[in-house]
Amino acid sequence: MVNALGLVLHPTKPVDRSIEAILAATAAAGKPLRVLARESDRRRVPPGIEVVPEERFPAEVDGVIALGGDGTMLGAMRLLVDRPVPVLGVNHGNLGFLVEVSPPELPAALSRLAGGDFTIEQYGCLEVGGLELATRYGFNDVVLAREGRTGAVSVDLWVNDVQYGYYRADAVVVATATGSTAYNYAAGGPILSPSSGAIVVTPVAPMAGIGRAVVLGAGDRVTLATAPDSAAIAVDVDGTPAGALTHEGRVTAALRADAAQVVRLSADAHASRSRVKLSLLDLPLRPGQLLDLIPPELRQRAHLAMTGGDDQPTA
Repeated sequence: MVNALGLVLHPTKPVDRSIEAILAATAAAGKPLRVLARESDRRRVPPGIEVVPEERFPAEVDGVIALGGDGTMLGAMRLLVDRPVPVLGVNHGNLGFLVEVSPPELPAALSRLAGGDFTIEQYGCLEVGGLELATRYGFNDVVLAREGRTGAVSVDLWVNDVQYGYYRADAVVVATATGSTAYNYAAGGPILSPSSGAIVVTPVAPMAGIGRAVVLGAGDRVTLATAPDSAAIAVDVDGTPAGALTHEGRVTAALRADAAQVVRLSADAHASRSRVKLSLLDLPLRPGQLLDLIPPELRQRAHLAMTGGDDQPTA
């Protein structure tokens, strides 16, 4: 039972209508329900939403709605690693592999949530540590990239404290099965089944050493240790800067199971849409060029369905 519902907002995108839909649904529920936001979002939420300090937010919410794209969803999941609660993603972003609900679908989704008509998907993450890094959590990937435009990332690969080889490349990506469709995929790495629980290590533009992706088990512990000939290395976790490595630095990554709970209203439909989105990434067309392939009357009908007929479609 949810007594306190938390909101995690995209830092810049307008999400006012979704917030209004959430407040309307909670008011219609006929039972007391706290709606919480973090202090950092104080100026973006209306009256009726309780603002709490950042450190209190994860401990006080029983469920979370992330209003944004995959980045916002990942941020919400990282907030709750030590105390996972169900997270529903509402897509105010672009492609969105994790988020399931579009803003027009939100009222119906909230009704289903109130009726218990949903399932929970468990997600694991990479627990990341290192001499220069505070422990971080990555649901997609950890990326070691050169800080400048010159030189190369040069690191030794250790698995369970056994050295396996080295990489010399523009970057090295350590990804979960969830993150295998992101930077790993763009770098030519394999897509991993979510049920595999595996980790994949993929070099980006390799120059020497290991030149292909290496798939490891869920229980393996990966260590990447900086070599003396390496360029300065910047470390990103889920696309967020996490620190830098010196010439004697190292990063460790191990899978932490069941680190997040993601709400699914229709797991099959979401999986089908994700496969379509993934296939679109391989097409040699930009989004605007794809729209040009759709007949004008269908474009107009889709636009009116998405906006509720509030405004006129563009040509």
